[in-house]
Amino acid sequence: MTRLIDGYEAVVSDLDGVVVAGATALAHAVDSVNSLAVPAVFVTNNASRTPSEVGAMLRGHGIRTSDDRVLTSSFAAARELAQTVPPGSPVLTVGGPGVATCLRDVGLQPRSPQDEGEVVAVVQGYGSGVTAADLGAAAVAIRAGARWIATNEDLTLPTERGPVPGNGSLVAAVRAAVDTDPLVVGKPHPPMYALAADLVGAGVQRTLAIGDRLETDIAGAEAAGMHTALVLTGVHGAVDAAGALPTCRPTYVLEDLRALTQEYPRGARDGDWSCRGRARARCDGPLTVEGRGMDAVRAALDALWAAVDAGRITREDARALMANR
Repeated sequence: MTRLIDGYEAVVSDLDGVVVAGATALAHAVDSVNSLAVPAVFVTNNASRTPSEVGAMLRGHGIRTSDDRVLTSSFAAARELAQTVPPGSPVLTVGGPGVATCLRDVGLQPRSPQDEGEVVAVVQGYGSGVTAADLGAAAVAIRAGARWIATNEDLTLPTERGPVPGNGSLVAAVRAAVDTDPLVVGKPHPPMYALAADLVGAGVQRTLAIGDRLETDIAGAEAAGMHTALVLTGVHGAVDAAGALPTCRPTYVLEDLRALTQEYPRGARDGDWSCRGRARARCDGPLTVEGRGMDAVRAALDALWAAVDAGRITREDARALMANR
């Protein structure tokens, strides 16, 4: 049997919705990750925590990993900036402590919004304590010529109380006061994924990216040239996948992380779309699906995507058909 993971040299995995849900590890996630024979890099757009904090959290759940296998958007931003400015350059930081820590780690000098003096750049990441005065200081520095890098543009941040404004909302507030756009390094932008593969010396095309969000995890990895797996334990489900833009369609769809070490049936077309001979799907207006479980889901997605690409139905139609199958 050929397992899904056997075709890859490394895994790049999102955290929330894939490995953890808030403070809880998702079912089967820990055992599945620990059973992998290839290195796993954990990537997160959350800029407020340091890689060591994220590593400690993962180890607390029982995942065998090290801090150098964690890539935060703060670290990606710091690495990007360090390649273009002299060592020791002063950089205004807006966000949580993870932003300043990562800048120090690459040899740059973080400055708080309360510090005086010119800065060569502004790095803006999420922090629960960010104030209007912090955003104002960033806008002043950017108008004075400082380079602007944003760790990510996630408009919201999931919490136990529901979504709250994320870094994208704070970036939008600064953008309203300046006449330029930031360089964004976090998902869905490709630099995050290229750096993740580089951390373990894996080829981009031989690295599998796993996520639960189509427009960030899947789109970013696809743009970087990676194969992708949408795991149905987080934000987006099969209905969302059915209506996804072509640039956001995953290579694989997994019920949970156990599927990494299982055989993945390839879709085939012989009039209908079939999956392992156990499920068949056709979309000639209505969607007809025979079979059950993930095989039926995969066959249905293949049929719907083909119908969308042929212009027979819209992406909205595909969502509705998948929801009502």
